[in-house]
Formats: sequence, structure tokens, C-alpha cells
Amino acid sequence: MIKLIVMDVDGTLTDGSIYYSENNIEIKKFNVRDAAGILACQMVGKKCMVLTGRESYAVQRRAKDLNIEFIFQGIRNKQKFLKDFIKKNEYVEEEILYIGDDLNDLSAMKIVGKTGCPADAAEEVKQIADFISVYNGGNGAVRDILFALLKSEGIYENAVENVYGGI
Repeated sequence: MIKLIVMDVDGTLTDGSIYYSENNIEIKKFNVRDAAGILACQMVGKKCMVLTGRESYAVQRRAKDLNIEFIFQGIRNKQKFLKDFIKKNEYVEEEILYIGDDLNDLSAMKIVGKTGCPADAAEEVKQIADFISVYNGGNGAVRDILFALLKSEGIYENAVENVYGGI
């Protein structure tokens, strides 16, 4: 049973595009459908984490809007960070799902129990993924993966019932 869901941002929760305004403001586009998967998982007691190599106010804001408990930005060595987090917070690697899309996620994905990726993830990531979404990053891939997880654990209907009152 998965207890912690770790999500990369660029290319996973977003399509990987970064927009800069004339005022040097960085803008990211998130897909509202991913929120359904995150909320459903939270409703059945799963914790969520955003783990990204970049730093952005938009990520902080989106994570706050979704009540994501753990938000870590500017993390270059995701595997080392995740190992330390697991030890400090008494998680077991097998209880973690990591959703990522690119080579900087690969080493962290290799130490957890389950992995997922968008359809347009790097081939190396797809080769080790337990769940490969039919959607590209930023287009509902996270929701697709999380719903697949909930179905595989036999708790999808209960989770959706808690969030939406039924299917």
C-alpha cells in the first residue's frame, strides 16, 4: 500500500513549458484534472510531496492550493534528498510512489516501491515505470496515474466517493 506520493513538477504536473513575462515573472500552467487524483489520494490518507529541481512561486502556490503537505524546491540530487527524507520521517521505500518524467528523476525512481510517468516521459523513465499514463505531462497524466494506483489498491471507488460523492 502506497503511503507517500512524490511528484516532480516540470514535465509531470506541467507540460514542461516555462513562460517569462516582461517583468521577469515565471509562469507555469497546471492542469486542474490532476487535482482530482491528488485530492482522492489525500482523502484515503495518502500524503503528497512536490519534489522539484527548480524554484518557483507558482509551484508553491499550486501545492498550497492542493494542501500538499511536503513542498521541496531547488533539489538537485533528488535521490539523496529522498533517502534522507525517508529515513527522517520513517517511511519505507516500498510505500512510496514517485511520478517523474526525465533523467533527473531516474535515480530517485529507482529507490521507491512504485513509479509512474507521463506518456511523453524520457524512454529511460518509461522503462522502469509501473504506471505509464496515456496523457502527456501537464495534461492530466498525474490524475491518470493516481487513479490507476487507487484502482490497483482496490480503493478507487471509496476515494472518489469521498471527494465527489460517487462516480
